[in-house]
Amino acid sequence: MQSLKDANCEADLDQGARCFSGSTRTSITWRASALGNGPENLMDASCHMKSNIEGEKYWKQLMRSSVFHMFILSMVAVDVIVAASNYYKGENHRRHYDEFYLAEVAFTVLFDLEALLKIWCLGFTGYISSSLHKFESLLVVGTTLHIYPDLYHSQFTYFQVLRVVRLIKISPALEDFVYKIFGPGKKLGSLVVFTASLLIVMSAISLQMFCFVEELDRFTTFPRAFMSMFQILTQEGWIDVMDQTLVAVGRMWAPVVAIYFILYHLFATLILLSLFVAVILDNLELDEDLKKLKQLKQSEANADTKEKLPLRLRIFEKFPNRPQMVKISKLPSDFTVPRIRESFMKQFIDRQQQDTSCLFRRLPSASSSSCDHSKRSAIEDNKYIDQKLRRSIFSIRARNLLEKETTINKILRACTRQRMLSGSFEGQPAKERSILSVQHHIRQERRSLRHGSTSQRISRGKSLETLTQDHSSTVRYRNAQREDSEIKMIQEKKEQAEMKRKVQEEELRENHPYFDKPLFIVGREHRFRNFCKMIVRARFNASKTDPITGAVKNTKYHQLYDLLGLVTYLDWVMIVVTICSCISMMFESPFTRVMHVPTLQIGEYVFVIFMSIELNLKIMADGLFFTPTAVIRDFGGVMDIFIYLVSLIFLCWLPTDVPPESGAQLLMMLRCLRPLRIFKLVPQMRKVVREVLKGFKEIFLVSILLLTLMLVFASFGVQLFAGKLAKCNDPHILKRDDCHGIFRINVSVSKNLNLKLRPGEKKPGFWVPRVWANPRNFNFDNVGNAMLALFEVLSLKGWVEVRDVIIHRVGPIHGIYIHVFVFLGCMIGLTLFVGVVIANFNENKGTALLTVDQRRWEDLKSRLKIAQPLHLPPRPENGGFRAKMYDITQHPFFKRGIAVLVLAQSVLLSVKWDVDDQVTFPLATMSVVFTFIFVLEVTMKLIAMSPAGYWQSRRNRYDLLVTSLGVIWIVLHFSLLNAYTYMMGTCVIVFRFFTICGKHVTLKMLLLTVVVSMYKSFFIIVGMFLLLLCYAFAGVVLFGTVKYGENINRHANFSTAGKAITVLFRIVTGEDWNKIMHDCMVQAPFCTPDKHRYWETDCGNYAGALIYFCSFYVIIAYIMLNLLVAIIVENFSLFYSTEEDQLLSYNDLRHFQIIWNMVDDKREGVIPTSRVKFLLRLLRGRLEVDLDKDKLLFKHMCYEMERLHNGGDVTFHDVLSMLSYRSVDIRKSLQLEELLAREQLEYTIEEEVAKQTIRMWLKKCLKRIRAKQQQSCSIILSLRESQQQELSHFLHPPSIETTVPSEDHNTNNPDNPSQPEMSGLQQLLSPTLSDRGGYRQDSSDLGRPQRKLGQWRLPAGRTSVKSIVCKMNPVKDEASSGSEVKKWWTRQLTVESDESGDDLIDI
Repeated sequence: MQSLKDANCEADLDQGARCFSGSTRTSITWRASALGNGPENLMDASCHMKSNIEGEKYWKQLMRSSVFHMFILSMVAVDVIVAASNYYKGENHRRHYDEFYLAEVAFTVLFDLEALLKIWCLGFTGYISSSLHKFESLLVVGTTLHIYPDLYHSQFTYFQVLRVVRLIKISPALEDFVYKIFGPGKKLGSLVVFTASLLIVMSAISLQMFCFVEELDRFTTFPRAFMSMFQILTQEGWIDVMDQTLVAVGRMWAPVVAIYFILYHLFATLILLSLFVAVILDNLELDEDLKKLKQLKQSEANADTKEKLPLRLRIFEKFPNRPQMVKISKLPSDFTVPRIRESFMKQFIDRQQQDTSCLFRRLPSASSSSCDHSKRSAIEDNKYIDQKLRRSIFSIRARNLLEKETTINKILRACTRQRMLSGSFEGQPAKERSILSVQHHIRQERRSLRHGSTSQRISRGKSLETLTQDHSSTVRYRNAQREDSEIKMIQEKKEQAEMKRKVQEEELRENHPYFDKPLFIVGREHRFRNFCKMIVRARFNASKTDPITGAVKNTKYHQLYDLLGLVTYLDWVMIVVTICSCISMMFESPFTRVMHVPTLQIGEYVFVIFMSIELNLKIMADGLFFTPTAVIRDFGGVMDIFIYLVSLIFLCWLPTDVPPESGAQLLMMLRCLRPLRIFKLVPQMRKVVREVLKGFKEIFLVSILLLTLMLVFASFGVQLFAGKLAKCNDPHILKRDDCHGIFRINVSVSKNLNLKLRPGEKKPGFWVPRVWANPRNFNFDNVGNAMLALFEVLSLKGWVEVRDVIIHRVGPIHGIYIHVFVFLGCMIGLTLFVGVVIANFNENKGTALLTVDQRRWEDLKSRLKIAQPLHLPPRPENGGFRAKMYDITQHPFFKRGIAVLVLAQSVLLSVKWDVDDQVTFPLATMSVVFTFIFVLEVTMKLIAMSPAGYWQSRRNRYDLLVTSLGVIWIVLHFSLLNAYTYMMGTCVIVFRFFTICGKHVTLKMLLLTVVVSMYKSFFIIVGMFLLLLCYAFAGVVLFGTVKYGENINRHANFSTAGKAITVLFRIVTGEDWNKIMHDCMVQAPFCTPDKHRYWETDCGNYAGALIYFCSFYVIIAYIMLNLLVAIIVENFSLFYSTEEDQLLSYNDLRHFQIIWNMVDDKREGVIPTSRVKFLLRLLRGRLEVDLDKDKLLFKHMCYEMERLHNGGDVTFHDVLSMLSYRSVDIRKSLQLEELLAREQLEYTIEEEVAKQTIRMWLKKCLKRIRAKQQQSCSIILSLRESQQQELSHFLHPPSIETTVPSEDHNTNNPDNPSQPEMSGLQQLLSPTLSDRGGYRQDSSDLGRPQRKLGQWRLPAGRTSVKSIVCKMNPVKDEASSGSEVKKWWTRQLTVESDESGDDLIDI
C-alpha cells in the first residue's frame, strides 16, 4: 500500500495532484478492499478519490466566489420582500398552505442546502469556528422547525424574519459601522446585563413590598411587577403606576412609596439611559494616533479639493482657446504689428499702478531701507524696466544675505542652549520652574534638534549613560524631522493647490473670453459690474483701526458692531424683508387667504420685488452659474432660486380655487419654505446646516439599522397578530360569531351629571349595530401599518396601550414581543441615534478628531474667552476704617454667611403667602429683617470700595438693584399690606436667590455652563424655530380645517399659524404626537369631503399627515434636540474638568486676574504695551518668568505684544492669550493650521529679538569705544595743556596778571597762529597707561594679527583735537547705527574689548 501511494503520488505530480496520508490513505484502502484486492481495483479507487478531490476544490472555489455570495444575498432580499408582502386576508383564508407558506418552504430548503455545502467544503469544525456561520446555523435550525405545519406562525417566526440581518453584508460601509458599534460588545453587553439585572432585582423588591396591598393588581405576580418597573424605566405612564400604588397603600406610607418610585425613576432615566449614550460615544471614539492621522488626511483632502476647479468652471476646458487679442494703433505705417494678447499688454499699460514701495527692503543700501513716497514720485517712467533688470542681481544678494542670517541664527540658538544648559546657574538656589520656562526650554531644544546640533556621532569611549542620552536625542531628532516633514509637506501641498487653482482660473480667464462674465454679457471690468459688486459686498466695518499705528481699537459696543458686520448691507435688508414677509404669512388662515385679501398681497409683492432686485444685483456682480463666485454654486443658491421662482409663480397665478391634494395646494406648501432663506443669508446658520449634513452618511446608516429592526418585528407582528386585534363594539360580546344584531348605547351628557330616573325608566340612548372591527388606531394587518405602529412605539408614545391590547387579545406570552422591541429599539436604537448625531456633529465641527492635548487646549481657549478682569478695586493703602471694611467684606466667612442668609430667606417661600393666613405676616417680617441685613452688606461694600469701585462689578450692580427693590418693598409692605405687596416680596426673594450662584464655585460653573450653552446654541435654536415656522405654515394649508377628534380640539389645532406653532411645540416634547397625527388622517365617511376648495372640507390628508408628522418628529426630536445635547455635554466637560486635565488651573487664572487688577488702575480692561513688562515681572507661581534664567523668553513675550498690537494698548484677553500659547507644547496642543501660523509667528519673533539684541550689543560696544576714546582724548589734552603751560612758563615767564588768560585763550582758540608749534610738540608725547588706543599687546596676543575697531593715532598736520574726536565717532543716530550693523554683518568684523564677554553679550 505504501508503494502504491508513492507510485500514485509520482504519477500525479505532473497533473498537479497531491500526496495524501492519514484519513485519505485509509479511505483509499477501504475503497480498494470494497472493490477487491487486485491492483486494478486499487487504481480505480485512487482515480475515484482524485475526481472527488477535484470536485471538492471546485465547490470550495464556488463557495468563496463573489457570484455565490451575491446570489445568496439576493435570495435573502427576495425572501424578505416576500415576507414583507404578507398581509391579513380574512378569517376564512387558509394560512398554512398559501403561496407565502410554499415560498417560505422553498427558501428554507435553499438556505439549508447552502449550510450543508459550507459544512462539506469547510468541515464541521471549520464551519462552526466562524461567528457568522454560527448565526447562520441557528437560523437554519429555527427556520427548518418553523416550516413544520404545527409550528408555523408561532414563536419560531423570529428565525424567519431574522434573515434580514444577513443583508448587512451587502454594504461594506454598513458592515463596518455595525462592527464599530457592536464589535467591541463587552461594554455594551455588560451594560445590557446590568440593566436586565437591575430590572429583575427591582421587580423582585417591588413584588415583596406591594404584593399584599389590596386593590392593586400591578404587583401581584413577578411578570406584572416586571412590566410595571419596565414601564417606569421607559418614562411612559410611570406616573399612573405611582399614583395607583399611592392610592392603594394609603396616606401613611404614601411619602415613602413616592420617594421609592422617584429615586428609581431618576436613576433609571438620568443615569442608566445616559450610560448607553456614553458607551456608544466611547465605541465611536477614535484612538489618539488615528485622530492625528485623520487630521492629516483631512488636511490633504482639503488641499486636493482646493486644487480642482468646480465642474461648472471646468466645462470651459472643453472649448477651444480663444484669447482676447488687441491691435496696437498710432504707429508709423512702415511697421506691421500683429494682434497681441490683451493680458500681455496690460502689464505694460498698468505698470504705473503697481506697487513699487518696498522692492529693495532687504538690501544693505541706505536708499532702499525706507519707503519714501516723495522719492518714488520723482522716479522717471523707465523705472519699471530698471527694476526688472536689477531684480535678478538683487535676488542673488538677498539670498546670500538670508543664508548668512540663517547660519548666524543657528549659531545663536546653539549658544543660547549651551548657556542655558551650562553650569552658570549652579550657584543659585533650587527653585521650581514655571510652565512658561519649561515650554520655552522644550521649544529651544526642539529647534536645536531640528537644526541637528545634537545629532552627532557616538564615540566608542562614551559611558552607558551618555550613550543612552545620545540615543534618546537621536530618536527625538528623527521624530522632530518626521513631524516637520509631514507639516511642511501638507503646507506645500496646500500652497501648490491654491497656486494651481489660481493658475487654472487665470488660464481660463485669458483663453476664454466668456469666462467670468455674468450671463456671458457683462464684461469682467465693466463699470456696471463694479458698481453691483460694490453694492453686494458693502458691509459694516466692525474693526476700528487707528490711522497712525494701524492697531485695532477696542470699542465699548464691539459685540453690537460684530453683529452689524456679520453680513452685508444687502443681506441685512433681505433678512428684514424675509422676516416681515413671514409675519405677513402669520395672518393667513383657511378663512383669510392671501388670494382674496389685498392687504396680505402687499407682503407678497414686497418680497418678490426686493428678492428680484437682490438676485439681479448678485447675478450682475458674481454671475449665475458659470463664474467662480456664482449665485448657484451650492445648495443654498439653488434654494434661493427655487424660493424665488415659487413666490413669483404663486404671485402671478394667485389661484382663487385650490382643490385638496392638487398642484395649487402643493405650490402653497412650497411657498411655506420661505423662512429657510435666513439659513442662506446668515453664515453661522449655514455652518450649522453644513455640520449636520456632513454626518448624513452615519445618520443614514443608523436609520437603516432601525428600519431593519422595525422590519423584523413588523414581519413577525403581521404573521402573529394580523386580524387578531379586532373586537366587537358591544363589550358584552367576546366571540366573533356572536357579534351580530344591534345593541343599545346609553348617552351621558356629563360624567358628573346624575339624572334622577323614575322607577322603570331607562337612561337616554340609541340603538347601534354590532360590528367586529379594530377600534384602535394601530394594527398589524400588513407590514406598512405594522411599521407605523412600531415607529410610534419607538418614540415611547403609546407603547403601553399596544402592549395591553396585545396581551388582552392574543395572550400574555406575546407581551414579550413588545418589551423586547422597546428595549432594543429605544434603549439601544435611539441611544445609538443620539450618540451618532452627537459624534458626527463634533467630528464635523472638529472636536471629535482632537487629541487629549488638543481638547485641553480648546477648553482652555474657551475658558479664557469667558474670563474677565475682577473689576475689584484695590485695598485702601492706609489702615483706616475703609481698609478694615474691605478686609471684612472680602473674607471668605463673610461671603459664606451672606450665602447662608440668602438660603434662609428663600426657605420662607416654602409656605404660601396668603393675606388671610396668620402665618404670612411673621414670614414677611422675617424677610424684612433679612433685607435690612443685605442693606447693611451693600453699605459696607460701598464704604470699603467707594461708590465708583463698587459700581465696576456687574454682580454688585445686581445686588444693589435687588436690595433697592427690597427697600421699596418694605415701604410698600408696611404702608399698604395687601396681596400685591406680598407678591412683590416673594419676587424680591426669588431675585435674591439668583445672587447665590456667584458665591459658590460649583454653582457658578453650572450657571456658566447654562449661559455658554445658550450662547453657543443660539443659532441652533433659531434654526429649530425657523423649521417649526415652515411646518406651521404648511400645517395651516394641510390641516387647517380638519374636524375635531380625540386630540385635535379648539385649543390644539392648525386653524392659524399661532395655534399651529403651539401644537408643534407640544409635539417637540413628544406629547401625544401620534394621536394628533391620526386625527389629521381622518377620511370619508367620517368627514365631509370637498373636491374644489380645500378650506370647505373637514377631512384630513393620510399621506400628507404621515410624511408631515414623521419627518417633523425625526428632524426636531432626533436631530436638532440632540445637537443641543452635544453642545451642553461639550460645555459641561469644559467647566467641570479636573485640575489634572487643565493646562492652566483656576488658581493660575485667579492669580493673573489679581495682578491685572493691580496694573490696570483705571479698570478699563486695557493697558499700554509698556506696562506688559511690569505685569510679567509681577507674575508668580506657574506663570512666573525668571529674568535670571529666562531673559530671552521675557524678551520674546514683550516683543510679541508690541508686534501684534503695534505698540498700542493691549487688552486683558490679549495678554492672557499670549501666556496660554507660551504655557503649552504647541506641537501637541495645536491643530495643523493654527500650529503653522503660531510657529511662523514665534520664528519671526525669535529672529527679530535676536536682531534687536545684537543691534543693542553693537550699540553698547560702540558706545563704550567712544567713551574710551573720549576719555583718552581728554587725558592727552590735559597732559598737553599742562606741558605747554610748563614750557611757556620756562621760556617766557609772564606776569601774574596776563599769564593765565593768555594761555587759556591761546589754548582754546583754534585760529591761534601758534598752533603749528603746539602740533609739532605733539610728537614728543609718548603713550601712557591711560592711552588705550596705543599699540600695547598682551603676551598672549603677540604674533596674532588683529583688526581693532577704535585704534587710532593723533594725525600730524594742522588738525585740532576737537575735529579728531568728531571724526572718530562712527555712529551718531539710529539710522547710522543701522547702516553700521549692516556693514558689520556683511564684512563679518570682530570686536574685542578688555571687558568680559558676559557684559557685552546681553542675550
